[in-house]
Amino acid sequence: MDVCVIGGSRYFGRQVVEELRDAGAAVTVVNRGSTPAPHGVTHLRADRDDEAALRSALADRRFDAVVDQVCYTPVQAAIAARVFASRTPRYVLTSTVEVYAHLGRPGGPPLAEPALDLSAEPLDLQLPWNEQDFVAAHYAEGKRQAEALLTRQAPFDLVTVRTAHVLGGADFTGRLAHYVELIGRGLPVAVHAAPQRASFVHEAEIARFLAWAALADFTGPVNAASQGSMDVRELCAAIGRATGAEPRLTTGTGEQPSPFSFDRCYAMDTGRSARLGFRFSAVTDWLPQAVKEAHA
Repeated sequence: MDVCVIGGSRYFGRQVVEELRDAGAAVTVVNRGSTPAPHGVTHLRADRDDEAALRSALADRRFDAVVDQVCYTPVQAAIAARVFASRTPRYVLTSTVEVYAHLGRPGGPPLAEPALDLSAEPLDLQLPWNEQDFVAAHYAEGKRQAEALLTRQAPFDLVTVRTAHVLGGADFTGRLAHYVELIGRGLPVAVHAAPQRASFVHEAEIARFLAWAALADFTGPVNAASQGSMDVRELCAAIGRATGAEPRLTTGTGEQPSPFSFDRCYAMDTGRSARLGFRFSAVTDWLPQAVKEAHA
């Protein structure tokens, strides 16, 4: 089995590479080369935004599957559709729960895959998708449009893995560590007056799921999240139990709510992943250890 991973240089992307390698796949990583690839992996250096450079780096290579860890815009998706058209029959796009951002509502049910109608999603490749600040400010829209473009135009079988908020390990976002530090120091944590539930997933488990998806044969969107959603109050309480500190929550102070305080539902229905044969662990199984790691 030959698998190409686009990105895969840090956090759970690197673990995806290692999971595939350890499962016996021949793995090729394509990225800009800022971080050395894991041992036993072929490393190709190219900027995925440069179509000519990407084609040159890949040369005549063919793959049984591609896992795209770093596709954030429809322009990047369009390049991928063209470049990999004759190079792979299967493409796994690492997407996000944020594609549901405009659909979640207070008190709403867990979000299932059919809730997002990609056939109705507008595509606009003329927006300034080459500007880093614009992409960061339009993360959810960029991911939705990337999914929509590949769903409509890709000449290969497509899987879109809608990943919950990832916690644990060397999380470069620092969001869990932010909570751990505030609570440990007895500082207030700003939350919404009625925070809504969200889904989370452990970094090691999402890596296993993505590697499993690359080697499987199903297609279409699939939610990837641990069992059991929680709101920010429950998250803070769990952090307090793990650290032995009492959380201080504040509302209505005019301060921006903390990263995992949401005013809309971000809980995901994972029934499809279970039916496909992958059953996620419960968030309560791994969260205490993730908190301890962030506290270290």
